[in-house]
Amino acid sequence: MDCPKCNSEHAYQDGSLWVCPECAHEWSAEAGSAGEASPEAGVRDAHGNALSDGDSVIVIKDLKVKGSSSVVKGGTKVRNIRLTEGADGHNIACKIDGIGAMNLKSEFVKKA
Repeated sequence: MDCPKCNSEHAYQDGSLWVCPECAHEWSAEAGSAGEASPEAGVRDAHGNALSDGDSVIVIKDLKVKGSSSVVKGGTKVRNIRLTEGADGHNIACKIDGIGAMNLKSEFVKKA
């Protein structure tokens, strides 16, 4: 069985799990290829919590606003987010008080 993450052919079975020695990925044989796609399907915050439309998030670090001299400070709470499919990695659309509408990357927020 090949590793679903890196396609290595050197995967081996360890009890009920399969282990890839090249990327250290572990998976169960019952999960199959359909089970591997479901954890990736959702948008997750910096701590791995699943996000959904309407959630509130907190920015975890200072972020420069492109095309402006303003900064979104770490600790800013953003309410009522919308999840989008951004080609540039920005997968959260929101409005921030004092700044306006903008897009954020989920790796820079945590669920409130």
